[in-house]
Amino acid sequence: MQNTIEFFKYQGTGNDFVMIDNRDEQFPKEKEIIEKLCDRRFGIGGDGLILLETDEKTDFKMVYYNSDGNESTMCGNGGRCLVAFAHFLDIFEDQTTFTAIDGLHEAQINNGIIKIKMIDVDSIKNREGNFELNTGSPHYVTFVEMLNNYKVFENGNKIRNSASYRQEGINVNFVEEISADQIFVRTYERGVEDETFSCGTGATASALVFLKDKNETSVNVKVLGGNLKVYAEQDGETFKNIWLEGPAKQVFKGKINL
Repeated sequence: MQNTIEFFKYQGTGNDFVMIDNRDEQFPKEKEIIEKLCDRRFGIGGDGLILLETDEKTDFKMVYYNSDGNESTMCGNGGRCLVAFAHFLDIFEDQTTFTAIDGLHEAQINNGIIKIKMIDVDSIKNREGNFELNTGSPHYVTFVEMLNNYKVFENGNKIRNSASYRQEGINVNFVEEISADQIFVRTYERGVEDETFSCGTGATASALVFLKDKNETSVNVKVLGGNLKVYAEQDGETFKNIWLEGPAKQVFKGKINL
């Protein structure tokens, strides 16, 4: 096992990740190590850790872990950050394909703005005015007013740990309509078990619920860490050609002893 590893730190609208080039498959995939690396006091700090690995059919593979050390479902902002990292490593020029736990993704980069294609969404379940859907990760979406002052942690934690979701967990999104083409989203993320500055699959889920039954094909999404944009086409109950767009930046790099 390597004693020292090189890491890179990336953030996409304030959603931050430890990035490791694991094409040599030397990284020890141990829960305790990953959890420690993500710790903001005793490690590097991050909402998650992402390994870039080789893939036979695409340019690279994404392996994503939550900050609790457990491998998790798709992370939209993490995917965008990984695309930026792969571009930094000269794996591709301006367009790429990669594989993640939820399947194949296309992506493109233009002046630091990363756009990734998300999986199709077959259905949005209406739970008495609240909504459930899967955009690569499971999401609960509810509309509120005065979101700036809303108790996101308290209410998100309550919903996530309710009888319906306690075992599998769910990400909880609180959404406020700002205008006809912009929403404000705040998300309580399972695995992090706290509010994050941004959640890519959550922004996507919230955007799809907002766009449902409208004639629009895109919406701007304001999050605590900046701004994203979601594009989607509706085909009956299904959403296709879904793209998540926003900035992703390298913050710093270094070496750390395991």
